[in-house]
Parts: sequence; C-alpha cells; structure tokens
Amino acid sequence: MNQIINFILLGFIGPQEIIILLIIPALSVIPLIFYLLTLQNTFNAISIENRRMQSGEVWLTLIPLFGLVWQFIIVNRLADSLKAEFNAKNITVDEERPGVGIGLAYCILFCCSIIPFVNFLTGVAGIICWIIYWSKINNYKIKLIQS
Repeated sequence: MNQIINFILLGFIGPQEIIILLIIPALSVIPLIFYLLTLQNTFNAISIENRRMQSGEVWLTLIPLFGLVWQFIIVNRLADSLKAEFNAKNITVDEERPGVGIGLAYCILFCCSIIPFVNFLTGVAGIICWIIYWSKINNYKIKLIQS
C-alpha cells in the first residue's frame, strides 16, 4: 500500500490516471449487471416447478472468486431449468441442455484468464463466448415469453 502512495506522491500517477483507473472498472460492471438481469428474467420466465434455482441467486456471481465457481452452477441449473420448461410446454429446441455448451466454454475460458501468459487469448475468447451465451439465453427467454 505504501508503494502505491509513494507512486502517487512522486507524480507518476496524476488525477487523470486515477480517474481512468476508477472509470474503467466501473464501466465493465455495467454489462455484467445487464447480463445478470437477463439471467434473472430468464429464471422468472420459467415456471416455479421447473426452476432449479431461485432467480435472485444469479447475483451471487458478484462475490469475488466465489463468482468464478458460481457461474458454472448457474449455467448448469439454467440449462436444466430451460430443458424442463421446454419439455413441459412441448417446445422444441436445437440443444439437449439449452446453452450449456457455450456457457461452460465461457466459464472455463474466464477461469483460464487468470493464468499469466495465456490470459489475453483466453480472456478475449471468454468474452466472445460470454456474449454468444448471453444472446442465446436471451433468445430462449423470448421464446418462453412468446409461448
């Protein structure tokens, strides 16, 4: 901590840099919030008897480190919930467990992004898979609402 304070006092980090260091993480939280809202609304679109977890539990993803593990649980439980709901409503989908493949891919890539030297590649690939998963889950939610 003293090194950071000395760095600031010596003039290496000025007010502009501090503002940038605060704004970038804050802006990265905004897509995460919209993603979690999509997951929550998808769980809400599923009937209670077919839900494998409560919709509000998606927000546990925000807990540091625990969220890395929790995202795997969400992907699996949402896939099972969607499968049960689609079966109950006789809706056909192209996957046995909706979204689980790309969902697990994004989870694994995000976990690998903490490994030095491979983090850039896995981080970018993880973000791409995350966006695809988010879009796919949103489409499933729309399909449920329209049925």
